[in-house]
Amino acid sequence: MKYKPPSPEDLVRLKEALGYSSAQMADLFGVATGRQWRRYTSKPEDPTNHRDMSLQMLFFATARLELDQDTFERILDRMRAYGAHVDLSADGNPQQ
Repeated sequence: MKYKPPSPEDLVRLKEALGYSSAQMADLFGVATGRQWRRYTSKPEDPTNHRDMSLQMLFFATARLELDQDTFERILDRMRAYGAHVDLSADGNPQQ
C-alpha cells in the first residue's frame, strides 16, 4: 500500500467546505482538541507543530462523513465484539 497524506492546505479546504470549527474537526477526526487538529494544518516547515494525517485518521473521518449512521454503528458494534471500548460521545464513558 502506498499512502501520501493530504497537505495542510487540503485539510484547510475540507474544514472550510464543511463549515466546521477546529473543535468540530478534532471531533470528526478523533483527536482531543482543536489545537491538536491545527497541528495537521500547520506548515511542514514547522516540525515542532506539524503532523501528517495518518491513513487511519483520514479513513475514520471519511467513514463518519460518508457512511449512514446505521452502517457506522454496525462497524462500531463489530469493534466492540472484538473487545474494544468505543464511545464517540463527549462524556467519554466507554460503551460496552
